[in-house]
Amino acid sequence: MRVLLTGGAGYIGSHTAVELLQSGIEVVIADDLSNSSLNAVKRVEAITGKSVVFYLADVSDTAMLRTVFRENRIDAVIHFAGFKAVGESVAKPLKYYRNNLCTTLSLLEVMNENGCGKIVFSSSATVYGDPDTVPLSEDSPVKSGTNPYARTKRMIEQILTDFNAADKGTEVTILRYFNPVGAHPSGMIGENPNGVPNNLMPYITQVAVGKLPKLSIFGSDYPTPDGTCIRDYVHVVDLAKGHMAALNHSAPGVNIYNLGTGKGYSVLEVVDAFERVNGVKIPRVMAPRRAGDVAVCYSSSEKAAAVLGWHAELSMDDMVRDAWNWQIKNPDGYAAE
Repeated sequence: MRVLLTGGAGYIGSHTAVELLQSGIEVVIADDLSNSSLNAVKRVEAITGKSVVFYLADVSDTAMLRTVFRENRIDAVIHFAGFKAVGESVAKPLKYYRNNLCTTLSLLEVMNENGCGKIVFSSSATVYGDPDTVPLSEDSPVKSGTNPYARTKRMIEQILTDFNAADKGTEVTILRYFNPVGAHPSGMIGENPNGVPNNLMPYITQVAVGKLPKLSIFGSDYPTPDGTCIRDYVHVVDLAKGHMAALNHSAPGVNIYNLGTGKGYSVLEVVDAFERVNGVKIPRVMAPRRAGDVAVCYSSSEKAAAVLGWHAELSMDDMVRDAWNWQIKNPDGYAAE
């Protein structure tokens, strides 16, 4: 099997590439490197001892995608390509709508032209909006979203549903994952954000390594036990294995799965775990709430366990240990190469 990973040089894409290659699946990556690095692809090859076919490509470029499909017999697609920062999406909504929707439309058009009908989509728990109850199951109400990033994910889910309705033979798998953290245990690939991180874990690790002076905790007055947001953090290696499980499962139609641990951790609990496991103190300051954030969000992943045979295996201790291992081995991410 040969699988195209759009945005495959990014954080989750690179870890998924490792799992695919180690399972004997051929990998083709199309990525414009706007929020990723070619060095991640080289390190994927070093970890696995296998080669990756790489295209420097904007996935919204239909002509370039046609070249990718013409030069490779693509059996399935895992669609990661898209902008993903909640705060930036609030400040720059048009950028998010144009990029995230246009890449998807171009991809589906070219898949259709080439008779490729199997796609796994990188969606997000943000489609549930501000949840009425937790844990969230796949049957929980899907809302319009609390920010443009979330709304693009919801719109793409609808586009994929309509894509399948027009051709019942297609297989659409939507993975709504929660908060990916951690890194490959080798420390060779990990989360490498541009500029000041938008996500909690790389912010913590950059403070720990001295790149940032202190951690800003956005909101201390949420209706939670310690006043900080609660999220379901899932190790990126577990998440990558979830994509493998989805790819290996054959089921026509639109199939939706949550990928999370089923347990919520507050921001302060994550910081405390990082300090305890790694023996590093994290200077912190409380800051105002951030636009678009909800108080509590964690999953039920029982459907993924029952249908795909997938469940998260790695703990919060594993997450903070591997995140720190990546950061200390790569204080400047991939930039030094």
